[in-house]
Amino acid sequence: MQNKSLWLAATALTVSLCVVAPSQAAGWPFKKKKEDTAQTTEEAPAEGEAKPGGHPAWMNDQGEVIKASDAEEGYGQKVKGVNDWEGEIVGKLAPGSKFDKLKIGMPVRQVTDLVGQPTDQGVYATGKAWIPFFHGSGTTRTEYVYKGMGRLIFDSKGGFDSGANLVWIINSANESGYRD
Repeated sequence: MQNKSLWLAATALTVSLCVVAPSQAAGWPFKKKKEDTAQTTEEAPAEGEAKPGGHPAWMNDQGEVIKASDAEEGYGQKVKGVNDWEGEIVGKLAPGSKFDKLKIGMPVRQVTDLVGQPTDQGVYATGKAWIPFFHGSGTTRTEYVYKGMGRLIFDSKGGFDSGANLVWIINSANESGYRD
């Protein structure tokens, strides 16, 4: 009986800590109060944040991606492609890049037929993978890296082996060719 009471107390404490509004909690690490974010001096942006000129730290003033491994969605041109697939193209096309032949929505096999095999590749899960009972697309991504051209990101349609379509093109002449 004592273990059950202890468990109930611990559960109640955990729930109460989760329910506290971040703006009301003193020193809450996930969200700052408005007065905490007001700054009187200019500071360098944190990694990944937009610079004062309006572009992120991984992109230069000319719109060229200087560090493709740090690229984030939402900074490029939104595109509707093959079979109504929606995606994004970010950065400027590298000179001599074969990425100009690509269209959002193309399947992996067609992409590799057009631009060749990548110098490196990998698969990773997105935040959608952790949503209970979610069976839609966007749970896993396949990343192909091409030296001197950039990166291609494919949506794996809810599984590692169910095929994938191109959803994001990151153009970068600075691409080393290997995932970091």
